Amino acid sequence: MLKILNGEVYDPANNIDGEVRDIRIDGGRVVDAFGDGRENGSCRTIDASGMIVMPGGVDMHAHIAGPKVNTARKMRPEDHRLAPVPRTSVTRSGVGRTVPSTFTTGYRYAAMGYTTAFDAAVPPIAARHAHEEFSDIPVIDKGFFVLMGNNEYIMQQIASGERERMRDYVAWLLGATGGYAVKMVNPGGVELWKSLGNARGLDEEVAGFGVTPRRIIESLAEASMNLGLPHPVHIHCNNLGVAGNWETTLETMKSLAGRRGHLAHIQFHSYGGDPGGLFVSRVAELAEYVNTHPNITVDVGQIMFGDTTSMTGDGPLAHMLHQVSGRKWVNVDIENECGCGIVPIEYKDRSHMHTTQWAVGLEWYLMARDPWRIALSTDHPNGASFVSYPRVIRLLTDREFRREAMKKANPKAIAKTSLPDLDREYSLYEIAIITRAAPARILGLKHKGHLGAGADADVTIYDKCGDAETMFSVPRYVIKEGEILVEDGSIRRETFGKTLYVAPGYDKAVEKDIREFFRKYYTIEFENYPVQLEHYLPRPREVATIK
Repeated sequence: MLKILNGEVYDPANNIDGEVRDIRIDGGRVVDAFGDGRENGSCRTIDASGMIVMPGGVDMHAHIAGPKVNTARKMRPEDHRLAPVPRTSVTRSGVGRTVPSTFTTGYRYAAMGYTTAFDAAVPPIAARHAHEEFSDIPVIDKGFFVLMGNNEYIMQQIASGERERMRDYVAWLLGATGGYAVKMVNPGGVELWKSLGNARGLDEEVAGFGVTPRRIIESLAEASMNLGLPHPVHIHCNNLGVAGNWETTLETMKSLAGRRGHLAHIQFHSYGGDPGGLFVSRVAELAEYVNTHPNITVDVGQIMFGDTTSMTGDGPLAHMLHQVSGRKWVNVDIENECGCGIVPIEYKDRSHMHTTQWAVGLEWYLMARDPWRIALSTDHPNGASFVSYPRVIRLLTDREFRREAMKKANPKAIAKTSLPDLDREYSLYEIAIITRAAPARILGLKHKGHLGAGADADVTIYDKCGDAETMFSVPRYVIKEGEILVEDGSIRRETFGKTLYVAPGYDKAVEKDIREFFRKYYTIEFENYPVQLEHYLPRPREVATIK
């Protein structure tokens, strides 16, 4: 049992905005009162007077496990040398600045007050690898989205009109991988990249399959909705990082036609201009569409100036970055399913293009009218490491700090955006929404992102101070499942969180057809493909069993 007394509580899911309240924890959950007459019994007490109390942070879009992350680790030894993490009496050693090792990933999230994170793009065939790395990531709960937007079996079913078979395959694939949601990356475009092409528009046909990106988006959005998945289809739009791509992004939003959909790292998809030319911001038009269409949610993918690593399931994008930067590059084609690319990248504050990207991300936060439908992200590590979140928070909460930051960036680029005219400052209540309550709600995690009775006892307590970056960088306490893990900025004990997954029901008859597809086209046997959850998920948590 644990009592947190007299804290200034920010719990937007329960409409609590800075009220002084007590929080009671028992059995790893938040409770209204201790049962069995134990209210006055012995338990640890934290006096949080003058401190800020929030639910543990939820990162709904990052890249923290799986083959592309591990490839990036091997590709960037210089990244490791710049950030060695020595062992302590409690924690193990690790490395990595923008691509941290598994242990370091968990420790850094925890030390910053985050207790849940999702990997945004795992190839189904590599699910075992992702789960093995999850088993090595301490403290946080985690899950992953399964790449399906260039899956050959799915495209075949869409082309032949087999909607129910496609839906059953999606359900089977989620269950076989221990995954959480459907992910699309450059739908159709990655398949075209195998012959050095790309999908420049939603109605461009994917050669050999007779489908278009639009049909893939519509079909997978429909399947996710019909399966009743807790998180809607998670979309990395076509034409990421290309001037003029805002039109493709708007068409993608319209193609949902009222179906729920989440658009990832929206900053990278909000550029006007001509392909090959300089970016200009088109956030105003896209934000207005999102503001008036409640079926759509977004995370931002904020870039921050400095060196980082781009890793993506979007192979043609990675090749473009390699051509532009001249830096080393890795491309991987994953049989019948997807691909990926990895390129080191440095965002420079004097660059017109990079300054525009930085400003576009901030415009999204400041123009979004409903904070419940936008989540804080840097698309870790593509825009910046997740350890940049406290600085992003300061940019949102402190108008003067933001103005000083603008002075250090490219002035011509800043002048072409709306950022100098946006005076909005986020409140702590709104920060609690975009870092906790909103991502939990968008993900369909009813037990996360709030401090009401029955919620997971994941709590972060911050010292109250005027500098939001300092406050959110070093919490006073981080509590996971009712246990105090971080105290005064140091990890006091190590624990391992749960893996979150879904188990949708489907017509078992579909397995005959899937088996035949594996016989013809896969190098792995059908029987060896599904993950044995009881072995690979040491602490599983089934979020939704859908009949």
